[in-house]
Amino acid sequence: MADAKLSAASLPAHALSHPLANPGYGKRSAPDQRPRTAHDFAHLPPREAAIAAYIDRLPDGADISVKTLAKHLPYGQCALRTALNNLQRAGHLRRGREHLTADSGSSHWITRSWFTRTARDDDWWAVFTRGDVPKEPQPGPDRPAQTRSRAHILLAALGREAPALSLSAADCADLAPLVTEWYARGATDTDVLRALTAGLPTPVHHPAALVHRRLITKLPPEPAHTPAPLPPLRILECAKCGIPGRPEALPGGMCAACRGDHAPRYRTDTVLPASAVHARAAGIRAAISGR
Repeated sequence: MADAKLSAASLPAHALSHPLANPGYGKRSAPDQRPRTAHDFAHLPPREAAIAAYIDRLPDGADISVKTLAKHLPYGQCALRTALNNLQRAGHLRRGREHLTADSGSSHWITRSWFTRTARDDDWWAVFTRGDVPKEPQPGPDRPAQTRSRAHILLAALGREAPALSLSAADCADLAPLVTEWYARGATDTDVLRALTAGLPTPVHHPAALVHRRLITKLPPEPAHTPAPLPPLRILECAKCGIPGRPEALPGGMCAACRGDHAPRYRTDTVLPASAVHARAAGIRAAISGR
């Protein structure tokens, strides 16, 4: 069976042979994901878990269309289409479009496929679509405070990326404030991991000392004070029929009609292109002038 040929645990760390999509298209990683672990997709069926783990290891810009994935994975296009729809329902994937404006002033819509190893609910995707980076839920009476920060979690998982840099709990607690300073200067988890793991000496005698030194000497500069950019304009699309709509009209990435609802609760009208609007306006003016 295909599932026996591919599993999340057996996938290579890098899929170098996987092709990239056209510039500007392809996979886009959602922000603020937790560090990668061996159990990120344990809640999924084996096929979906293996496909999700494969996509997770692809770089941004990789072509994750059904046709291309079928050439690199032991599944047919029909099975892959079903699996990707299941990943949408599980909160790992959303398809849509994003409006981009070039320096010249020209603008256009491009197709996006946003992927996250950290499953997100529909509310998170709705906030993301509006151009915000959703905040993690705050501690409350029903949600106890977390004892480990984002920086601590990254350091604790560092040994999975580079076994020579395995750290103790005390080391993680001591080094976490240095990682937090990287975040304050705009660095991502990928930036921190790359700085800590690239070009390691052999052997590493004192992992904590090496990590401490690199966090200090490779600390990026403070970002320049520039005006905050306008939030991106994003639209989600139904995974099955491709119709665009508001996030609340696409729970699990599916529109009401494709979910089988007889009476859609929200409108999902497509936006007419400018050429069609101009043509209709010209027709109305011609009809009025002819009276």
